Amino acid sequence: MISFLLLCLALGFMVIGMPVAFAIGVASLVYFLLPTTFMPDATAVQRIIASSQSFPLLAVPLFILVGHLMNGSGITPRMMTLASTVAGWMRGGLVQVSLLLSALMGGISGSAVADAAMQSRILGGPMIKEGYSKGFTAALLSVGGLITATIPPSLGLILYGFLGEVSIGRLFIAGIVPGVMLTIALMIATAWIARRRDYKPVHDRLPTFREVIAAVKASFWAILFPVWLIVGIRFGIFTPSEAGAFAVAYALVVGMLIYRELSFAAVIDALLMSVRDIGMIMFIILLSGAFGYVITFERVPQTLAELTLGLFSSKVALLFTISAFLLFFGMLVEATVIVMLLTPILVPVITAAGIDPVHFGLIMMTLVTFGGMTPPVGVSMFTVCGILNCSYKDYTVELLPLAAAVLTVVAIMICFPDIVMFLPNLMMGGH
Repeated sequence: MISFLLLCLALGFMVIGMPVAFAIGVASLVYFLLPTTFMPDATAVQRIIASSQSFPLLAVPLFILVGHLMNGSGITPRMMTLASTVAGWMRGGLVQVSLLLSALMGGISGSAVADAAMQSRILGGPMIKEGYSKGFTAALLSVGGLITATIPPSLGLILYGFLGEVSIGRLFIAGIVPGVMLTIALMIATAWIARRRDYKPVHDRLPTFREVIAAVKASFWAILFPVWLIVGIRFGIFTPSEAGAFAVAYALVVGMLIYRELSFAAVIDALLMSVRDIGMIMFIILLSGAFGYVITFERVPQTLAELTLGLFSSKVALLFTISAFLLFFGMLVEATVIVMLLTPILVPVITAAGIDPVHFGLIMMTLVTFGGMTPPVGVSMFTVCGILNCSYKDYTVELLPLAAAVLTVVAIMICFPDIVMFLPNLMMGGH
């Protein structure tokens, strides 16, 4: 009961505008100050410090830095050329190009909001000039960023793995198939919309083999990055944390020595932007350490596990119920915050029910990230609509068929867990 009141208190602080980190931290501190808990106040400070003492946590700042370095390294325009060559012949060509670009950039940027903002600046204007409505353009570019949340290296999966003590390597590999499925589902939905509205392709013919090879050659080093990442983790060359260090070195070498577009000034800018982002995220992580301790100390996961196991005899029914809750919660609270608050609670529950935490992690990240693209409090929605000067009403109407495609993929992931798990089981072995 106390834990539920603390969760409500934290959410209440967020609603009135208190920064997320402070909302979580103050709510946690209240617990330690209660006369009924009989716990030393110093425990709160100890738990905050203990949260920083984690080797896997090094992956977070490193991959944030990689995302900023990649944007200034000349990789994005080359990926854009490749996507345009491969998908530009399809009906609704620019839209299909944006989805393919999201899939290609997923292994580089690691952030759905960053991907949506980048594409809105690059493709938003040209798409509107080509006759696509502002609402459809904004909705498509926002939801396209969802692909980034699943294709490795996803920052959300790193945080989930760290907080839930789940293998980040397995999560990375498991994200490949759902990422591809989301790309295909959204491209099919887009093709259906484009046919109804007679949206034209960018190119009037299929690309020739020579054109595709030329585009692949131009972006070869960028395409190689996620491949190196997966191969390195699979064969034990480096851990996910060490993969972040490798990725930073790779971005510097490709940007400065191969493409020669990453200047010293751009590196400094990337470092400054990364420090700002890292400071915000790490502060939330540290203060959520105290909150997680309270949740565990109050035996919330065990209580929920006993309750849910008594109510649900079917794993599928349990997953659909939790998914509905996550989707609703994701519409109100930012994805990173949900991962911080709910991962320590939900992972023991689904593990007790016999559900693989890697399988659940992909479902959870897809839903809470998608929540950020929906009204009323979607960070991606606000970002894209702000850049394109689009009304939230038009955005919401155009979002509906794309949302149907996303939720269909999630339903398939829930009903057929082997689709998610066969690749990590094949490459890293089963439990």
